[in-house]
Amino acid sequence: MKDINIESILKLIQEKAILYVPKLLLGGLILWVGMKLINRLVSFLEKILLKAGFDDTIRPFLVSMLNFVFKGALLLVVASILGVDLSSLVALLAAVGFAIGMALQGSLGNFASGILILTLKPYKSGDWIQVEDKFGKVDEIGIFSTIITSPGNKTLIIPNSKITDGVVTNYSKKGVVRLEINVTMPYAESFPRVKSIIEKAILSVPNILNEPATEIGIENFDSHNVEITVRPYVNPEFFWQVTFDTHEAIKKEFSDNKIQVAYSEGIELGSIGS
Repeated sequence: MKDINIESILKLIQEKAILYVPKLLLGGLILWVGMKLINRLVSFLEKILLKAGFDDTIRPFLVSMLNFVFKGALLLVVASILGVDLSSLVALLAAVGFAIGMALQGSLGNFASGILILTLKPYKSGDWIQVEDKFGKVDEIGIFSTIITSPGNKTLIIPNSKITDGVVTNYSKKGVVRLEINVTMPYAESFPRVKSIIEKAILSVPNILNEPATEIGIENFDSHNVEITVRPYVNPEFFWQVTFDTHEAIKKEFSDNKIQVAYSEGIELGSIGS
């Protein structure tokens, strides 16, 4: 009885070996050759992405993702050669992928937006941008968010989906920024005189560019004042400092030259303090 059992076991082992050893050898060979080919292919694609000018942030990520996809596909091929039923495995992976996608819906949106930003490059690190009411210098462009530093030295982390879904103002694209500063003067005052006073104030403000020249003109007439717009040009990093300095310089010149303003409560003219 024992001899029969041993013979049966040996026969079973022999049958299984004849059935699976060639598959194991073939699968191992395909796995070894495939890994070598994938590593070379990924290295080649990385060089192509580098020559194409892909950002240093997105290039390693794309290379890693391609490496993962290729090797995952290779493992599925090897598994099918070994006789593994892939239909249930694929269905399970699809279900898991769907569940993860639903759970990370917002993150996936930020991820897709990050890919667009890093590929299309509407701005780059070091640029001064404004997203909605958030203004600052770009420190880092990530896959999921963009980090900017405001002029007040605050670190702002903005989800990439908010950037691609809205309007982004890139102040560094043209190299200079035009400020929009509004001041008022009474109707009885001479505009040429006020304009010369504003020009004098502008000359005292550091970091305002001579070229392009500052624009000064009447923009509107309201019930109490003539509205004047002053548009000096600055480098993006001086945006807020020049805005504050220009307002301060104009106010001082208006005070020194006794320029009056109309208060909204009535038509009485009042003086501007120092």
